[in-house]
Amino acid sequence: MPDQNVPPHRARDDGRRAERPRSGAHSDGERPYAPPPRTPYSDGYDRHAGGRHGADPYGGHRAGDGSATGGHRAGGQRPDPRPTAGHPADRYPDDGYVTDRYPTGGYAADGHPDPYGDSRRGPRWVGPQGGADVQPGRSPSEVLPDLDDDEDDDRRRTGRRRALIALTGTAAVVAGGTALALSPQGAGLIDALLGTGGGDATAPAVTDGSAARPSGQQPSTVRTYTEQNESYMGSRAGEVLKKNSPVTGKSHSGPASAAAETKVTVRTVLAKDPVRHLAQRATFGATPKVLADIEKMGIDAWLRDQLDPDKIAPTPAELRLAELRTLKMSIPQLREQREALDANGVHADDETVWATIARQIWSDRQLFEVMVDFWTDFLHVAAYFEGSRIQRASFETEVIRKHALGNYADMLVAANRHPALLTYLNQAQSSKDKVNENLARENLELYSVGVDGGYTEADVRQAALLQTGRGVREDQYVYRPERHYVGEVRIMGFQHANNSAEGGEAAADAYFRYLALHESTARYVATNLATRFVSDTPPKSLVDRLAKAYTTSKGAIKPVLMSLFSASEFWASVGQKVRRPMEYLVATYRVLGVSPETPAGYQHSNANRTAFAEGLRQIKGKLEELGQFPAGQPTPNGYPDVYVAWTSAGTMVNGWNEAGNILTGNRKMFTYRRPEELVPAPPATAGAYLDALAQRLVFQKLTGDQQKIILEIAGVQAGTKVDATFDGAIVPVARAILASPMHHLR
Repeated sequence: MPDQNVPPHRARDDGRRAERPRSGAHSDGERPYAPPPRTPYSDGYDRHAGGRHGADPYGGHRAGDGSATGGHRAGGQRPDPRPTAGHPADRYPDDGYVTDRYPTGGYAADGHPDPYGDSRRGPRWVGPQGGADVQPGRSPSEVLPDLDDDEDDDRRRTGRRRALIALTGTAAVVAGGTALALSPQGAGLIDALLGTGGGDATAPAVTDGSAARPSGQQPSTVRTYTEQNESYMGSRAGEVLKKNSPVTGKSHSGPASAAAETKVTVRTVLAKDPVRHLAQRATFGATPKVLADIEKMGIDAWLRDQLDPDKIAPTPAELRLAELRTLKMSIPQLREQREALDANGVHADDETVWATIARQIWSDRQLFEVMVDFWTDFLHVAAYFEGSRIQRASFETEVIRKHALGNYADMLVAANRHPALLTYLNQAQSSKDKVNENLARENLELYSVGVDGGYTEADVRQAALLQTGRGVREDQYVYRPERHYVGEVRIMGFQHANNSAEGGEAAADAYFRYLALHESTARYVATNLATRFVSDTPPKSLVDRLAKAYTTSKGAIKPVLMSLFSASEFWASVGQKVRRPMEYLVATYRVLGVSPETPAGYQHSNANRTAFAEGLRQIKGKLEELGQFPAGQPTPNGYPDVYVAWTSAGTMVNGWNEAGNILTGNRKMFTYRRPEELVPAPPATAGAYLDALAQRLVFQKLTGDQQKIILEIAGVQAGTKVDATFDGAIVPVARAILASPMHHLR
């Protein structure tokens, strides 16, 4: 039978943009559409093959005929390590579809020439080799966006720039010297601090596989990358991080007991306070209210409360989500009203992203939202694809949110019955006569056992046959028996007679449940959870325990989380996770106490969008600039969750500047607390006031050196008497605190 394994188009290796289909594209399987290309997971390491090489993102065997050819870039060129973030462009009025979500052109977001030929990924990501835009003889500060306030005093402006750079360059963000470094002398932003060269780019290219399909071989031995977080951590910078992470631990009777009995021994700039640690890891950012709640309720009771989110009352912001017109619409309703919605510029995929941002900032169900974000990256369907306007919102509610604290087997089955996943990964085009392997492969590689989970190419082929018949009609899931392959299948120990077309749907469901509960899946989920909550290099002892809890609970998530929070490894990992760009910005909104309420007298001119919705749209736009927004990764692997994948000078400074904008209330549709009101009855001297402000914003005191640097920004001494506005310097002082390592750490 013909093999129609059509991979998502791997465009842009030549610097050209990838075009989307425009009008006339269908989501019912009549016209094939491939999602955007996947970013190469690795920074160039192949831990199995042992060398650096230019690899096809799909591992060297995703050619159109399913063979092992065509995977390597010419000359063994190193793959682009920068994470991809989707950047929606203007929607075209003729048909409402997005033609190109990647900005093009020869310049990067900061205005400097883009050596990759385009600016598709927003601000420059800086990996272990340092800053691509930093040229010999120039310091990173010379090529960074402007840090200065509007200030007539040139001396003070220059001092503030120097002080901010010093503050972040001298204080380790990840203890032990792994910092978001802006060394004014550095020629490489990471190399300057770590003393590493980023690896051997001259190593010979590795050729694996052959022109024939490598059936029967494990993909981990023939593919050109490993699981993405692990491959990033295979860099030299990753090795440095590993040296400062907890390596072992034990389980306790409960989270509070584990917190009380665990001694934090890692080097870190953070205060070793278990309440603060829990608040930072189990939410999108600590606030005075969250810390007070944990102190009042106790760690165990607070976690029990968070693990039962239905009992937590919605916040005013969550109630305002009713202003998003499509949020509760069904797929048939969206189809019926599509023309009217498009005419008014209202799109369900957009509003789903905006609602997620609002919940991350303002919901009290914070652990639930953290887990929604975790599963969005794990079982990933991009926010935007052909058909997303109708299908993506339902995937968010009926798959991710419905099962985020439930059972993963139920989630995987639901996902494989949802039109969004089937459309996104081409399952609608697969039939017994023309088999498309995309979804079958990702079900194994990304959504269950992982690339090292023990499956073979023969397993992929068998799974693709078993999944035939599943499709999409009128934007809804449909099973078509006439398109289902009939015949016995064997997949990683799963065996089914599959002897009738009518029974094919149930047979595939049984396979998905088997897959979800496989021992390799248990370990894969455990590793990803430990990476999210504990460390970029999670201890094997913890992963083993979480995998056992997953297996024992038959895929139930809450017992696994309770096992994680009862582990000494969690409580010992203070300071071992860096916030990704979205997390940094969301945490900034949270800690500054921005309210979703629209101020009286605010003039709003858009009749099709409320002021609240417009504010969310603008926040999402800023997150796009930073390179991360909910479900924004256009490729099936989701965003990486390790520090070395996100080190970016431009993005970091962009975040600092946005913190300054929030401090000054730049989005007038929200209500802000004036920065001079952050500390009630502020102390009269600069040093004491700074201590109180740091306690309010990062929940700990600054070191002597940090305090000295920030006082230089204000141009005062510790004993200088200041008013509530810090003698007019409150915004740059508060922004400097928010630029400190203490706010960058999760």
